[in-house]
Amino acid sequence: MDPIRLDELPSEIIEYAGTITSLTFPRQGYTSDVAIIEGSRGRFVVKRSKVEPYSSWLSQEVHVLNGLRSTELPIPEVYRFAEQKNEKQVWALLPFFEGETLRQTLMKERNTDKKHEIIYHFGAVLSTIHSTPCPDALISSDSVWLEDMLSRAEYNLTHYSVDGTAELLEMLKTNKPLPTCQTLIHGDFTIDNVLVSNGKITSIIDWSGGGYGDPRYDLSLAIRPKPSAFEVQSEIDAFFEGYGKKLLTEQEYSYFAEGLYEFF
Repeated sequence: MDPIRLDELPSEIIEYAGTITSLTFPRQGYTSDVAIIEGSRGRFVVKRSKVEPYSSWLSQEVHVLNGLRSTELPIPEVYRFAEQKNEKQVWALLPFFEGETLRQTLMKERNTDKKHEIIYHFGAVLSTIHSTPCPDALISSDSVWLEDMLSRAEYNLTHYSVDGTAELLEMLKTNKPLPTCQTLIHGDFTIDNVLVSNGKITSIIDWSGGGYGDPRYDLSLAIRPKPSAFEVQSEIDAFFEGYGKKLLTEQEYSYFAEGLYEFF
């Protein structure tokens, strides 16, 4: 990722943010360049993508966030979106939220009870997402989510560098899990995409994979073990207690977290 320079910012973003006094760069942004803007109208987050598939992902994230504006979910509002076709770049201006990622919070928390409480709320907010009616604008009437994801996985395998293999993809195609009711999903619900401040979840970010899909995908990505997170069963139990039910088998977890996700 390349640091964003002030002279690169589109006029639409500068006009909205006002006089810009500084740009700082948080430790995040694997698919986009990310900067925090200090402007006369406040603090903002600006994201810039300039290569595929990341440019398409950022455009899709803006589409999803706009589709979810009428919900009560703790998500960013899109203040401005700019597409620079000549430079093959897309930009989004979003609100700045105080706090840190859930990953950072869990790595620092040493009190087991407090850690379980935070993870409980992590599960509860995902339950809220899955129980929120999916806006019509995010429902595709001519495709099934899993079939679409497998097609995209095959495309990504052919055109981009991914962790998945042709053998894994063939296994995923021939060993699909039993169908389940589709819901609104986040599509990348990990501890890196949930922001926390003072022990409370303040925002859910990075919605490029959002839409009408299989909730087991979100559940699987949520509980993938990371350093200081979901390495013990009690934390997984706290998550599903917050979620309200354990809608996931070990086989389904493996299919989504250790299989399908390898292509995205």
